[in-house]
Amino acid sequence: MFSGIVEEMATVVAIERTGGNVDFTLNCSFVDELKIDQSVSHNGVCLTVVKIVDNTYTVTAMRETLERSNLGQLEVGSRVNVERSMLMNGRLDGHIVQGHVDCTALCTDMTDADGSTYFTFKYETSREMVGRGYFTVDKGSVTVNGVSLTVCNPTEDTFQVAIIPYTMEHTNFCDIRLGTAVNLEFDILGKYIARLSTLSKD
Repeated sequence: MFSGIVEEMATVVAIERTGGNVDFTLNCSFVDELKIDQSVSHNGVCLTVVKIVDNTYTVTAMRETLERSNLGQLEVGSRVNVERSMLMNGRLDGHIVQGHVDCTALCTDMTDADGSTYFTFKYETSREMVGRGYFTVDKGSVTVNGVSLTVCNPTEDTFQVAIIPYTMEHTNFCDIRLGTAVNLEFDILGKYIARLSTLSKD
């Protein structure tokens, strides 16, 4: 379980493919605090630490994860938003994030907002996806590349988020350009409501 408050950006230092799996080796400031089997969010994807060597750690992504997220597009040198699992004795500053990416979206617009930036993202949608809670609502929560954000101006298949300078500097939103693919996790509360609505119609 995560909060969507990114701790920092880790850097990919090695990538190794084995069958349908990919091992990503990364470096970040808290490597010495990690343990084998620990969960860490990478661009919003919950992955398990499988190896720690010197100042690096390794996680493994299986084929389904690679197909559903943007992790398959990572290269050596890519910067990844990372967050360790949430402590239960602290404040929930973001929202409840599972680390289970639902789909990717593409950045279709970036607009200056007097120092901040509005990003517009477009994702594929269908009646089935909406029935599973894969949609956004105005002022609701959404996770983009592991960052907990508030939805602005949602449409059937797009939404905007406003990124302040601090977030731009401390997450890989600074690397997003038009056409960049990002990971989305829709709000778990919306998923439960959508599911209950579907069951009530049966």
